[in-house]
Amino acid sequence: MDFSSISRRRLLQGSAALTLGTAFGARTAAAADTTIGFIYVGSRDDYGYNQAHAQGAAALKKIAGLKVIEEEKVPETDAVEKTMESMINLDGATLLFPTSFGYYSPHVLKVASKYPKQHFEHCGGLWSDKDPKNAGSYFGYIDEAQYISGIVAGYTSKSGKLGFVAAKPIPQVLRNINAFTLGARLANPKATTQVIFTGDWSMPVKEAEATGSLIDQGIDVLTCHVDGPKTMVENAARRGAMVCGYHVNQSPLAPKAYLTGAEWNWEALYPKFIKMIASGAGIPNFYRGGLKEEIVKVSAYGPAVGEQARKHADDVKAKFMATGLSIFKGPLLDNKGKTVIAAGTERPQQDPELEKMDYLVEGVVGATS
Repeated sequence: MDFSSISRRRLLQGSAALTLGTAFGARTAAAADTTIGFIYVGSRDDYGYNQAHAQGAAALKKIAGLKVIEEEKVPETDAVEKTMESMINLDGATLLFPTSFGYYSPHVLKVASKYPKQHFEHCGGLWSDKDPKNAGSYFGYIDEAQYISGIVAGYTSKSGKLGFVAAKPIPQVLRNINAFTLGARLANPKATTQVIFTGDWSMPVKEAEATGSLIDQGIDVLTCHVDGPKTMVENAARRGAMVCGYHVNQSPLAPKAYLTGAEWNWEALYPKFIKMIASGAGIPNFYRGGLKEEIVKVSAYGPAVGEQARKHADDVKAKFMATGLSIFKGPLLDNKGKTVIAAGTERPQQDPELEKMDYLVEGVVGATS
């Protein structure tokens, strides 16, 4: 695939055939024949969130006609604005991927308004039709993979007590905690998930302390939603606990303790985005998908995963891959006893209400504030 002859600009048109976000509109954007910039909040080799995106960037480097530039360890402050402007003005970037959640508002929106000829794709933001048309947001339903991890964890845990080390109680994190817990309770209806919030995306000391604290309380299977799961995985394995990974496959860090994990598949999605631009179809401003769309994937099972767990997890995965599956459906209570989804109501994965999630489901031990 050689993009060197593609015109500098194309009219990007929304198409129902693309994905769930088409109804949010289409936009004109820079064609993919010039420089593409990736910005990471942490290290590219963190065995986590940033490494997953870097793997996606590496996939683009293999495509003729594309030049990829990267900058790591850029804070969620006006520093990212300076990085984006530098990529545009000094490197000639026409397509930018600022990958961290906190980059979007106000930073990406501000720079996108200033540079209407550039194209900004943000991971995890909630693009609305009030935002610049040369900006967009994409994300994956990784709670599907967390749900499957929960099933495996529920079968594997001897105590029925699971642990979750989390960064911040934002909707995407809460959705993962809740999905993991609901999956675990399919395997063991009495299973609980104790959550500890560290307060930020990369807090290795606090992540190590949280991991130790959870294990001290009898928890024997842990997972997480932080930028770099390496700390949790290695510390949990050292203490004899089992783990479910996140972002990328962490099995090399703990071969015996690793059960499975929820992984991003950006190395498949980013080339798909370039094909959309090259074809003139374009990327919808609001783009989402899950296992079926190959935006997320499930780690291979580790040696400690039993046959019953594998079969149940595989059956659920097959449903996601076929007709889809609603993780969140009524009657569903939060962990304070309040009904958050009424009986008879299902919230499919693309339901925007799920992206506003502010509760922890029954079975989770912890609070959002």
